[in-house]
Amino acid sequence: MNQLNKIYNAILSGGSGTRLWPLSRESRPKQFLPLFHGKSLFQETVIRNANLVDDFMIITNEKQYEAAYQQAAELNQPLSKKIIEPIGRNTAPAITLACLSVNAEDILFVTPSDQMIGDSDIYRKNLDRAIQLAKDGYLVTFGIQPTKPETGFGYIEHQEENVVRFTEKPAYKTAMEFLEQGNFLWNSGMFCFKAGIFLEEIKKHHPAIYEASVEAFKKSTEGLVALDAMEAIPSESVDYAVFEKSDRIKVVPSSFYWTDLGSFDAMLDYHEKQPICCLKTINGEDNHNTHALATKAVYGIGIEDILVIDTKDALFLMKKGQSDKVKAIYNQAKSSEPALLH
Repeated sequence: MNQLNKIYNAILSGGSGTRLWPLSRESRPKQFLPLFHGKSLFQETVIRNANLVDDFMIITNEKQYEAAYQQAAELNQPLSKKIIEPIGRNTAPAITLACLSVNAEDILFVTPSDQMIGDSDIYRKNLDRAIQLAKDGYLVTFGIQPTKPETGFGYIEHQEENVVRFTEKPAYKTAMEFLEQGNFLWNSGMFCFKAGIFLEEIKKHHPAIYEASVEAFKKSTEGLVALDAMEAIPSESVDYAVFEKSDRIKVVPSSFYWTDLGSFDAMLDYHEKQPICCLKTINGEDNHNTHALATKAVYGIGIEDILVIDTKDALFLMKKGQSDKVKAIYNQAKSSEPALLH
Protein backbone atom coordinates (compact mmCIF):
# COMPACT_ATOMS: atom_id res chain seq x y z
CA MET A 1 0.00 0.00 0.00
CA ASN A 2 1.11 3.55 -0.65
CA GLN A 3 2.03 4.83 2.80
CA LEU A 4 1.75 8.46 1.66
CA ASN A 5 -1.99 7.90 1.34
CA LYS A 6 -3.13 5.67 4.15
CA ILE A 7 -6.15 3.44 4.56
CA TYR A 8 -7.60 3.85 8.04
CA ASN A 9 -10.13 1.65 9.77
CA ALA A 10 -12.20 4.29 11.55
CA ILE A 11 -14.03 2.41 14.31
CA LEU A 12 -17.27 3.93 15.59
CA SER A 13 -17.79 3.13 19.26
CA GLY A 14 -20.34 5.34 20.92
CA GLY A 15 -23.44 3.35 21.82
CA SER A 16 -24.21 1.81 25.19
CA GLY A 17 -26.07 -1.23 23.86
CA THR A 18 -29.43 -0.57 25.51
CA ARG A 19 -31.02 -3.53 23.66
CA LEU A 20 -28.62 -5.85 25.53
CA TRP A 21 -29.33 -4.48 29.01
CA PRO A 22 -28.61 -5.62 31.75
CA LEU A 23 -25.62 -7.39 30.21
CA SER A 24 -24.50 -4.18 28.51
CA ARG A 25 -24.11 -1.05 30.68
CA GLU A 26 -23.00 2.53 30.12
CA SER A 27 -19.68 1.79 31.80
CA ARG A 28 -19.25 -1.54 30.01
CA PRO A 29 -21.15 -1.53 26.71
CA LYS A 30 -21.56 -4.65 24.62
CA GLN A 31 -18.62 -3.98 22.28
CA PHE A 32 -16.17 -4.36 25.18
CA LEU A 33 -17.59 -7.51 26.79
CA PRO A 34 -15.17 -10.47 26.43
CA LEU A 35 -17.80 -12.92 25.19
CA PHE A 36 -15.93 -14.49 22.26
CA HIS A 37 -13.12 -16.80 23.39
CA GLY A 38 -11.99 -14.06 25.75
CA LYS A 39 -12.16 -11.34 23.09
CA SER A 40 -14.67 -8.53 22.72
CA LEU A 41 -16.52 -7.39 19.60
CA PHE A 42 -14.24 -4.34 19.53
CA GLN A 43 -11.17 -6.57 19.60
CA GLU A 44 -12.64 -8.84 16.92
CA THR A 45 -13.05 -5.74 14.74
CA VAL A 46 -9.39 -4.80 15.20
CA ILE A 47 -8.18 -8.36 14.57
CA ARG A 48 -10.35 -8.70 11.45
CA ASN A 49 -9.04 -5.52 9.85
CA ALA A 50 -5.43 -5.43 11.06
CA ASN A 51 -4.03 -6.96 7.85
CA LEU A 52 -6.39 -5.05 5.56
CA VAL A 53 -5.64 -1.44 6.52
CA ASP A 54 -2.59 0.69 7.32
CA ASP A 55 -3.79 2.19 10.59
CA PHE A 56 -6.63 2.54 13.08
CA MET A 57 -8.70 5.44 14.30
CA ILE A 58 -11.18 5.35 17.19
CA ILE A 59 -14.26 7.58 17.24
CA THR A 60 -15.82 7.38 20.68
CA ASN A 61 -16.76 9.23 23.87
CA GLU A 62 -14.71 9.97 26.96
CA LYS A 63 -16.17 7.06 28.94
CA GLN A 64 -15.33 4.47 26.30
CA TYR A 65 -11.94 5.68 25.10
CA GLU A 66 -10.03 4.12 27.99
CA ALA A 67 -11.60 0.70 27.36
CA ALA A 68 -10.87 0.94 23.64
CA TYR A 69 -7.27 1.98 24.28
CA GLN A 70 -6.69 -0.85 26.76
CA GLN A 71 -8.28 -3.52 24.60
CA ALA A 72 -6.30 -2.42 21.54
CA ALA A 73 -3.12 -2.48 23.64
CA GLU A 74 -3.87 -6.11 24.60
CA LEU A 75 -3.62 -6.87 20.88
CA ASN A 76 -0.43 -4.78 20.50
CA GLN A 77 -2.35 -2.61 18.07
CA PRO A 78 -2.03 1.17 18.54
CA LEU A 79 -4.92 3.47 17.74
CA SER A 80 -2.91 6.16 15.98
CA LYS A 81 -5.75 8.68 15.71
CA LYS A 82 -8.72 9.42 17.91
CA ILE A 83 -11.83 11.57 17.92
CA ILE A 84 -13.25 11.81 21.44
CA GLU A 85 -16.69 13.35 21.61
CA PRO A 86 -17.92 14.87 24.90
CA ILE A 87 -21.49 14.26 23.73
CA GLY A 88 -22.87 12.22 20.83
CA ARG A 89 -24.07 13.94 17.68
CA ASN A 90 -24.78 10.81 15.60
CA THR A 91 -22.66 9.43 12.76
CA ALA A 92 -22.52 12.34 10.28
CA PRO A 93 -20.58 14.71 12.59
CA ALA A 94 -18.44 11.84 13.91
CA ILE A 95 -17.35 10.85 10.40
CA THR A 96 -16.87 14.48 9.36
CA LEU A 97 -14.50 15.03 12.29
CA ALA A 98 -12.66 11.83 11.37
CA CYS A 99 -12.20 13.01 7.78
CA LEU A 100 -10.88 16.38 8.98
CA SER A 101 -8.19 14.59 10.99
CA VAL A 102 -6.50 12.90 7.99
CA ASN A 103 -5.24 13.86 4.55
CA ALA A 104 -7.81 14.43 1.82
CA GLU A 105 -6.47 11.50 -0.23
CA ASP A 106 -6.51 9.09 2.71
CA ILE A 107 -9.22 6.42 2.61
CA LEU A 108 -11.46 5.76 5.59
CA PHE A 109 -12.99 2.32 6.03
CA VAL A 110 -15.66 3.16 8.59
CA THR A 111 -16.99 0.27 10.68
CA PRO A 112 -19.07 -0.06 13.82
CA SER A 113 -17.31 -1.69 16.76
CA ASP A 114 -20.08 -4.17 17.55
CA GLN A 115 -20.50 -6.39 14.49
CA MET A 116 -19.40 -9.99 14.00
CA ILE A 117 -18.28 -10.94 10.51
CA GLY A 118 -17.23 -14.23 8.96
CA ASP A 119 -16.06 -15.52 5.54
CA SER A 120 -12.77 -13.62 5.64
CA ASP A 121 -11.90 -14.29 1.97
CA ILE A 122 -15.19 -12.81 0.74
CA TYR A 123 -14.83 -9.94 3.20
CA ARG A 124 -11.36 -9.11 1.88
CA LYS A 125 -12.57 -9.28 -1.73
CA ASN A 126 -15.52 -6.97 -0.99
CA LEU A 127 -13.27 -4.50 0.83
CA ASP A 128 -10.76 -4.51 -2.05
CA ARG A 129 -13.61 -3.60 -4.42
CA ALA A 130 -14.82 -0.83 -2.08
CA ILE A 131 -11.30 0.63 -1.87
CA GLN A 132 -11.05 0.66 -5.66
CA LEU A 133 -14.39 2.48 -5.94
CA ALA A 134 -13.27 4.91 -3.22
CA LYS A 135 -10.10 5.65 -5.19
CA ASP A 136 -12.35 6.40 -8.19
CA GLY A 137 -14.12 9.10 -6.16
CA TYR A 138 -17.20 7.27 -4.87
CA LEU A 139 -18.70 7.05 -1.41
CA VAL A 140 -19.19 3.34 -0.89
CA THR A 141 -21.54 1.44 1.38
CA PHE A 142 -21.62 -2.31 1.98
CA GLY A 143 -24.95 -4.05 1.41
CA ILE A 144 -25.49 -7.45 3.02
CA GLN A 145 -27.49 -10.16 1.26
CA PRO A 146 -30.60 -10.53 3.42
CA THR A 147 -31.46 -13.97 4.77
CA LYS A 148 -34.85 -13.17 6.30
CA PRO A 149 -37.45 -10.35 6.40
CA GLU A 150 -35.63 -8.38 9.10
CA THR A 151 -37.45 -5.25 10.34
CA GLY A 152 -34.58 -3.97 12.48
CA PHE A 153 -32.28 -2.98 9.60
CA GLY A 154 -32.33 -0.35 6.89
CA TYR A 155 -32.41 -1.57 3.27
CA ILE A 156 -30.67 -0.55 0.05
CA GLU A 157 -32.43 -1.08 -3.27
CA HIS A 158 -29.75 -1.60 -5.92
CA GLN A 159 -28.93 -2.51 -9.50
CA GLU A 160 -25.53 -4.19 -9.24
CA GLU A 161 -23.30 -1.49 -7.66
CA ASN A 162 -25.71 1.37 -8.30
CA VAL A 163 -27.97 2.51 -5.47
CA VAL A 164 -31.63 3.08 -6.38
CA ARG A 165 -32.81 4.18 -2.94
CA PHE A 166 -32.39 3.73 0.81
CA THR A 167 -35.30 2.58 2.97
CA GLU A 168 -35.37 2.83 6.76
CA LYS A 169 -36.50 -0.05 8.96
CA PRO A 170 -39.61 -1.40 7.19
CA ALA A 171 -42.71 -3.14 8.49
CA TYR A 172 -42.66 -6.95 8.27
CA LYS A 173 -44.84 -7.11 5.15
CA THR A 174 -42.57 -4.64 3.33
CA ALA A 175 -39.45 -6.51 4.47
CA MET A 176 -40.95 -9.73 3.07
CA GLU A 177 -41.61 -7.99 -0.27
CA PHE A 178 -38.02 -6.74 -0.35
CA LEU A 179 -36.75 -10.27 0.24
CA GLU A 180 -38.96 -11.68 -2.54
CA GLN A 181 -37.90 -8.98 -5.03
CA GLY A 182 -34.28 -9.93 -4.55
CA ASN A 183 -32.70 -6.54 -5.31
CA PHE A 184 -32.62 -5.23 -1.74
CA LEU A 185 -29.68 -5.44 0.66
CA TRP A 186 -29.35 -4.82 4.37
CA ASN A 187 -27.58 -1.55 5.14
CA SER A 188 -24.52 -2.71 7.10
CA GLY A 189 -23.43 0.65 8.51
CA MET A 190 -19.96 0.16 6.97
CA PHE A 191 -18.57 2.74 4.53
CA CYS A 192 -15.45 3.41 2.48
CA PHE A 193 -14.35 6.68 0.83
CA LYS A 194 -11.60 9.24 0.44
CA ALA A 195 -11.72 11.74 3.28
CA GLY A 196 -11.72 14.69 0.90
CA ILE A 197 -14.58 13.34 -1.19
CA PHE A 198 -16.72 12.84 1.90
CA LEU A 199 -15.99 16.38 3.07
CA GLU A 200 -17.01 17.75 -0.36
CA GLU A 201 -20.33 15.90 -0.13
CA ILE A 202 -21.16 16.81 3.49
CA LYS A 203 -20.34 20.44 2.68
CA LYS A 204 -22.67 20.26 -0.33
CA HIS A 205 -25.61 18.43 1.24
CA HIS A 206 -25.43 19.50 4.90
CA PRO A 207 -23.25 22.63 5.14
CA ALA A 208 -24.29 23.31 8.75
CA ILE A 209 -22.70 20.04 9.91
CA TYR A 210 -19.60 20.70 7.81
CA GLU A 211 -19.05 24.24 9.06
CA ALA A 212 -19.71 23.42 12.73
CA SER A 213 -17.45 20.35 12.50
CA VAL A 214 -14.60 22.42 11.04
CA GLU A 215 -14.91 24.84 13.96
CA ALA A 216 -15.08 21.96 16.45
CA PHE A 217 -12.00 20.32 14.94
CA LYS A 218 -10.08 23.59 15.26
CA LYS A 219 -10.96 23.66 18.97
CA SER A 220 -10.02 20.04 19.59
CA THR A 221 -6.89 19.10 21.54
CA GLU A 222 -5.25 15.74 20.83
CA GLY A 223 -8.53 14.48 19.41
CA LEU A 224 -10.69 15.66 22.32
CA VAL A 225 -13.43 17.95 21.03
CA ALA A 226 -14.53 20.88 23.20
CA LEU A 227 -18.02 20.48 24.67
CA ASP A 228 -19.42 23.81 23.46
CA ALA A 229 -18.12 23.17 19.94
CA MET A 230 -19.61 19.67 19.88
CA GLU A 231 -22.97 20.96 21.11
CA ALA A 232 -23.02 23.41 18.18
CA ILE A 233 -22.95 20.60 15.58
CA PRO A 234 -26.38 19.47 14.31
CA SER A 235 -27.12 15.84 15.14
CA GLU A 236 -27.74 13.66 12.08
CA SER A 237 -26.98 10.20 10.73
CA VAL A 238 -24.57 9.87 7.84
CA ASP A 239 -27.30 8.10 5.85
CA TYR A 240 -29.67 11.07 6.01
CA ALA A 241 -27.00 13.77 5.77
CA VAL A 242 -25.04 12.38 2.81
CA PHE A 243 -25.76 8.91 1.47
CA GLU A 244 -29.43 9.47 0.69
CA LYS A 245 -28.65 12.74 -1.12
CA SER A 246 -25.32 12.34 -2.93
CA ASP A 247 -25.01 11.23 -6.55
CA ARG A 248 -21.55 9.74 -5.86
CA ILE A 249 -22.79 6.64 -4.04
CA LYS A 250 -21.97 3.02 -4.83
CA VAL A 251 -22.85 -0.17 -2.98
CA VAL A 252 -20.77 -3.33 -2.81
CA PRO A 253 -23.23 -6.27 -2.59
CA SER A 254 -21.65 -8.47 0.07
CA SER A 255 -22.30 -12.10 0.92
CA PHE A 256 -20.00 -12.59 3.92
CA TYR A 257 -21.57 -13.65 7.22
CA TRP A 258 -22.65 -10.53 9.12
CA THR A 259 -24.57 -9.82 12.30
CA ASP A 260 -24.77 -6.69 14.40
CA LEU A 261 -25.43 -8.75 17.56
CA GLY A 262 -27.74 -5.92 18.51
CA SER A 263 -30.25 -8.05 20.41
CA PHE A 264 -30.41 -11.14 22.58
CA ASP A 265 -32.13 -13.05 19.79
CA ALA A 266 -29.25 -12.14 17.44
CA MET A 267 -26.80 -13.40 20.07
CA LEU A 268 -28.67 -16.69 20.33
CA ASP A 269 -28.61 -17.08 16.54
CA TYR A 270 -24.87 -16.44 16.50
CA HIS A 271 -24.34 -18.88 19.39
CA GLU A 272 -25.58 -21.68 17.12
CA LYS A 273 -22.61 -20.96 14.83
CA GLN A 274 -19.92 -20.03 17.37
CA PRO A 275 -20.22 -20.49 21.14
CA ILE A 276 -20.54 -17.36 23.25
CA CYS A 277 -18.81 -17.39 26.62
CA CYS A 278 -21.14 -18.21 29.56
CA LEU A 279 -24.18 -18.82 27.31
CA LYS A 280 -25.46 -22.28 28.22
CA THR A 281 -28.49 -24.52 27.97
CA ILE A 282 -30.55 -24.51 31.18
CA ASN A 283 -30.33 -27.83 33.02
CA GLY A 284 -33.27 -29.67 34.57
CA GLU A 285 -36.41 -31.54 33.49
CA ASP A 286 -38.86 -30.89 30.66
CA ASN A 287 -37.11 -27.72 29.51
CA HIS A 288 -37.26 -26.82 25.83
CA ASN A 289 -35.21 -24.19 23.96
CA THR A 290 -33.99 -22.51 27.14
CA HIS A 291 -30.67 -20.74 27.67
CA ALA A 292 -28.94 -18.70 30.33
CA LEU A 293 -26.11 -16.19 30.11
CA ALA A 294 -24.60 -16.72 33.53
CA THR A 295 -21.43 -17.75 35.33
CA LYS A 296 -23.32 -19.88 37.89
CA ALA A 297 -25.23 -23.11 37.24
CA VAL A 298 -28.85 -22.58 36.16
CA TYR A 299 -31.60 -25.23 36.51
CA GLY A 300 -35.28 -25.26 35.68
CA ILE A 301 -38.36 -27.46 35.37
CA GLY A 302 -40.92 -27.28 32.60
CA ILE A 303 -39.79 -24.00 31.05
CA GLU A 304 -39.75 -23.23 27.36
CA ASP A 305 -38.35 -20.56 24.99
CA ILE A 306 -36.75 -18.59 27.83
CA LEU A 307 -33.46 -16.72 28.06
CA VAL A 308 -32.09 -15.82 31.50
CA ILE A 309 -29.47 -13.07 31.90
CA ASP A 310 -27.73 -13.13 35.29
CA THR A 311 -25.52 -10.20 36.27
CA LYS A 312 -24.08 -9.11 39.60
CA ASP A 313 -27.00 -6.78 40.38
CA ALA A 314 -29.87 -7.79 38.08
CA LEU A 315 -31.68 -10.93 36.93
CA PHE A 316 -33.47 -10.61 33.59
CA LEU A 317 -35.83 -13.18 32.01
CA MET A 318 -37.02 -12.91 28.44
CA LYS A 319 -39.22 -15.02 26.21
CA LYS A 320 -37.26 -15.71 23.06
CA GLY A 321 -38.34 -13.70 20.03
CA GLN A 322 -39.17 -10.58 22.06
CA SER A 323 -35.83 -8.78 21.93
CA ASP A 324 -37.53 -5.74 20.46
CA LYS A 325 -39.11 -5.03 23.87
CA VAL A 326 -35.85 -4.92 25.86
CA LYS A 327 -35.39 -1.18 25.36
CA ALA A 328 -38.76 -0.56 27.04
CA ILE A 329 -37.56 -2.53 30.08
CA TYR A 330 -34.33 -0.55 30.02
CA ASN A 331 -36.39 2.65 30.19
CA GLN A 332 -38.37 1.24 33.15
CA ALA A 333 -35.11 0.56 34.99
CA LYS A 334 -33.92 4.05 34.08
CA SER A 335 -36.93 5.50 35.91
CA SER A 336 -37.07 3.17 38.91
CA GLU A 337 -33.46 2.00 39.50
CA PRO A 338 -31.11 4.27 37.52
CA ALA A 339 -28.03 2.75 39.23
CA LEU A 340 -28.66 -0.42 37.18
CA LEU A 341 -27.78 1.44 33.98
CA HIS A 342 -24.16 2.11 34.94
